[in-house]
Amino acid sequence: MSKPRRRKGLQINGMLLLDKPTGMSSNHALQKAKRIFQANKAGHTGSLDPLATGVLPLCFGETTKIASYFLNGDKEYSVSILLGISTDSGDSEGEVIEQKPIEVSREQIDMVLQRFKGSYSQIPPMFSAIKQNGQPLYKLARKGIEVERKGRDVTVYRLTLDNWNNQILDLTVSCSKGFYIRILATEIGEALGCGGHVIRLRRTGLGQFQLSNTVTLEYLESLATARERESLLIPSDQALTHFPEVVLPENLAAYLIRGQSIRSAASKGLVENELIRMYSDGGLFLGLGTLSEEGKIVPKRMFVSQ
Repeated sequence: MSKPRRRKGLQINGMLLLDKPTGMSSNHALQKAKRIFQANKAGHTGSLDPLATGVLPLCFGETTKIASYFLNGDKEYSVSILLGISTDSGDSEGEVIEQKPIEVSREQIDMVLQRFKGSYSQIPPMFSAIKQNGQPLYKLARKGIEVERKGRDVTVYRLTLDNWNNQILDLTVSCSKGFYIRILATEIGEALGCGGHVIRLRRTGLGQFQLSNTVTLEYLESLATARERESLLIPSDQALTHFPEVVLPENLAAYLIRGQSIRSAASKGLVENELIRMYSDGGLFLGLGTLSEEGKIVPKRMFVSQ
């Protein structure tokens, strides 16, 4: 007896900005949204810890092709740090490893926060999805194994104290890709001499998108029709507006679609090796390309085919 054929999902393209709820992994949130849309293909960009909430871009269909390019966007967070208690993970999901009395002043806090502004190298935490020899670090951490990690160049553009009640620091952090808020909380606590860990984390911005652009899973479930749900999707090219745009004649666009590089006057002013959004003069979004050393426009990731 043959097995029943798996039902294929719908071919849906676009990006959804989800306000991820707390207590749910990014992948769990993705799978739930995928089921709501009945989509056949989906992926997320810039995952959030289960503890965290806020802006989580979900890509459907062809838009999954841009996921890796969207990860380069700067991020903004609202975070609460509980002082006096340190955990092995740097957040409230970890095991308490040390408790100390809190003896800090507002002046000390301001001085410490100043240290973490600007560019520097940050060592990723063991409780992270970064892989070493094919193994996610968090799996090693759960076994009590700690390995050496390489530092990553990161930048903190803005770090402000929003509130302080002698035990909890409420901060706003604007930072580059690859920055770990849990490490920041741990290092701030260490610098203040009392330890600390994240008890609340909300991503309020990612690239050009803000929390006000997001929807919740509950709202998605409340919509009666597929058309209503799909109206919330952002077209692929609108998620890439941080890359410069070039418009090309239809005859040249045809070469790019076939995977061939071209020369065009439209490349004037473009920066070598910088990603660009490519359109035909008929308004069709072709995909992403780059400008080579020879001055040719090279297709990188196409959204249309022959």
